[in-house]
Amino acid sequence: MKYLAPIVFFIFFMACKPTQQWSGQGPINVVPTEDKPIKTQVYRDFDLGDGFFISNKMEGGRLNDAKRVNDTLIEVMILPENQPINPSPWYAFKMWSEEEKQLWIRLTYPQNGFHRYYPKINKRGLYYKKLDSTAFHPHYKTLEDGRRQIEFAEAKLWVGTDTLWIAAQDFAGTAYVERWKGKILENDFVEKIEIGQSKEGRPLEILKIGEADDQKMLMAISLQHPPEIPGFLALKSFVETLCEDSPQAKKFRSKYNLYVMPLMNPDGVARGHWRHNVGGVDTNRDWINFNQPEPKALAEFMESKVRETGGEFVFAADFHATWEDIFYTINEDLDGNHPGLIPKLIKRSSRKIPGYDPNIRPSEGMERGVTSSSYFFFVHGAEAMTFEVGDNTPRRLIRQKGETTARELMRILNRK
Repeated sequence: MKYLAPIVFFIFFMACKPTQQWSGQGPINVVPTEDKPIKTQVYRDFDLGDGFFISNKMEGGRLNDAKRVNDTLIEVMILPENQPINPSPWYAFKMWSEEEKQLWIRLTYPQNGFHRYYPKINKRGLYYKKLDSTAFHPHYKTLEDGRRQIEFAEAKLWVGTDTLWIAAQDFAGTAYVERWKGKILENDFVEKIEIGQSKEGRPLEILKIGEADDQKMLMAISLQHPPEIPGFLALKSFVETLCEDSPQAKKFRSKYNLYVMPLMNPDGVARGHWRHNVGGVDTNRDWINFNQPEPKALAEFMESKVRETGGEFVFAADFHATWEDIFYTINEDLDGNHPGLIPKLIKRSSRKIPGYDPNIRPSEGMERGVTSSSYFFFVHGAEAMTFEVGDNTPRRLIRQKGETTARELMRILNRK
């Protein structure tokens, strides 16, 4: 029986992901990034009778409707903030019961949606674990091209007086990121810089890590897309390694300053959005027009930093999550401020992970595009990459990838 859970989870993952070899997304076109209407979910406790309650009243919560189907089945509806949207159906909610009972929760989506994220649960409101595979039942539909997709999913749960949380990924809301920022700020070589505010007035904050003179700078960001928490976990490991009390890290921080914006879309994360900010826009398509406050604030910060110091950004990484681990890189025929840095970094760091074969997808484009990595390279000359972590990559491997990337980056740049 101990082998059943990973086998069933693997079957689920293979059913959710594209059936062909994962090649990542194609070319990204310029799209309008002016504000678009969003539908704000109503935050409420749903009293479903028989002493059972379900609620989306939590930061990062996403549950649009709930109804009782029968004595043992509760159906919930998960809707996006607006359409069209990338199919990243985030959900997060909590439940409790006056008496302990076993119930099925059915996760349903709009007609063009589907179930993507394997449920994570916790009983204390902080640390999540994957739902046992014997308690998870996906229901499939066959698409016109013959592929199978999970139309909806059901989870069997024991619910009692203690609140039970269920979510698409490990953490919901901004609190976990804020606690982590607080720990990093305990280092005397770290400071916090507010560079603006989101549409809802949340601070847009950068951490400056290092004691150098800003002649050589690095940038790292995450959570442009709210559900992509595995990307944040990779950035977390990456940053913690650069903050270590080791000779290599100390030397690095004396030569380079790293600027980190771990929460690029605080409103979207707080509201439990599938992908967009409260302007109804994918901020990773707004790095040319700058109609949204989040990318605009970061770009203004970077450009003013270069003007004021005469320095340059040599490296930049945007941490995301998608179906599988993948690196999106700039066209290899183009050189920035440190030619060859990204291919060398990926190659060397991947060697440190036994059996790991990195999936690298260089862009074929020769001109500036709409994403953050393109902005970092074409405007600042920073050797840039989009560091995508698989939705279901084991957390130990995520930590290892972040650590090894940071260590190899320090080795390369310390020799410069």
